[in-house]
Amino acid sequence: MSDEPVLVERDGAVATITMNRPDRRNALSLDHMRRLTEAFEEVGASDATGVILAGSGPVFSAGHDFADVAHADLDRARELLTTCLRLMQTVQSVPQVVLARVHGLATAAGCQLVADCDLAVAAQSAGFAAPGGKGGWFCHTPMVAISRSIGRKRAMEMALTGDAIDAATAAEWGLVNQAVPDAELDSAARGLLERATRGAPRSTALGKQTLYAQFDRPERDAYTHAVEVMAASSQTPEAREGIAAFLDKRPPRWPA
Repeated sequence: MSDEPVLVERDGAVATITMNRPDRRNALSLDHMRRLTEAFEEVGASDATGVILAGSGPVFSAGHDFADVAHADLDRARELLTTCLRLMQTVQSVPQVVLARVHGLATAAGCQLVADCDLAVAAQSAGFAAPGGKGGWFCHTPMVAISRSIGRKRAMEMALTGDAIDAATAAEWGLVNQAVPDAELDSAARGLLERATRGAPRSTALGKQTLYAQFDRPERDAYTHAVEVMAASSQTPEAREGIAAFLDKRPPRWPA
């Protein structure tokens, strides 16, 4: 494997972005987060329809790199956290469906990264934690994403105890979509991503954007937004073709 800290590979319509700092447990240093953001921006501008985010080595990601944090002043700490925020926002803003393929541990900002991906599949041996609660630097920013996936009481438990949860619990709580035997991780991740990207690419991209726009809105506001988007999208070539294919009982032929 290359010694580049971030690897981008393409297999058909799917791009795989791999965090490749196994010696640092794929810790999210400032430079690493910038490189990951650039990789997502690069893939986001391509014709890929799906992205798998993976980690090399024994863990998915250990979170922020404490080598960056240990002697950081306030401005430096803020820069680290805003760079992390930009990475998370980029993951959600690219038009492709992004799936985290999780093995080993995903802790703190590494767990945040899983929560901020569109989908996630974990090996049964994986674990998830926000360990700041049992240390001296609470996981304030990771819990923004994690709490929105698992709900308040479970978020409080993870954040305050710092205890790790296993993959089966993560799936039950909604942090990941599936927990699968380790030997099936690659095929399960690819299978879910293929199902999530079988629609028209531009329609899927708009759907992803609209879902994130409405998730945190009150229901009335969410409906107002969704009605306008859905009405407008009914006029697109993709919608016309999808409806025609359904009525003609044939596979759709999506416009280029």
